[in-house]
Amino acid sequence: MKGAIVMFKYNVRGENIEVTEAIREYVIKKVGKLERYFSDAPDATAHVNLKVYSDKTAKVEVTIPLPYLVLRAEETSPDLYASVDLVVDKLERQIRKFKTKINRKSRAVVIPETPVIPSNEKEEEVSELEIVRTKRLSLKPMDSEEAVLQMNMLGHNFFIFEDADSNGTSIVYRRKDGKYGLIETN
Repeated sequence: MKGAIVMFKYNVRGENIEVTEAIREYVIKKVGKLERYFSDAPDATAHVNLKVYSDKTAKVEVTIPLPYLVLRAEETSPDLYASVDLVVDKLERQIRKFKTKINRKSRAVVIPETPVIPSNEKEEEVSELEIVRTKRLSLKPMDSEEAVLQMNMLGHNFFIFEDADSNGTSIVYRRKDGKYGLIETN
């Protein structure tokens, strides 16, 4: 990366694999291609987790929390380098889709900061009704289409937002049939 200005910081971790300098450089080179889409992302950290399983498949997870959205994708393939390529392609498609939708809007859009909640998080055995985690978030005004886009980018099944038209709290969610639902509050 001679002469390139790196905006992202990189946190590259390996599970069942040693992160060699060659692997680290490859990850930074590939994920670094995403930096061209952002002119205002100083101090963003790209969290990259590399896992190799007993069946020799390699999983790559990348999470990049930005002030206005959280980029997250994961890919598994028989080859670690191919998994890196696939996950970067997926993130690039997410960014282009996001930018296209936002550019279609005639008004300014504020995307809320939303934490990524890992779906495979292991927690201690607890009673069925015990609350084991509390999240606080500030809701920013947006329309339901933008909320669905944000939900998909995060890989969640639901997303809470402030409806820009009604100023009420609303929830979009993915239905079992793959379509989307909207819950509006009074």
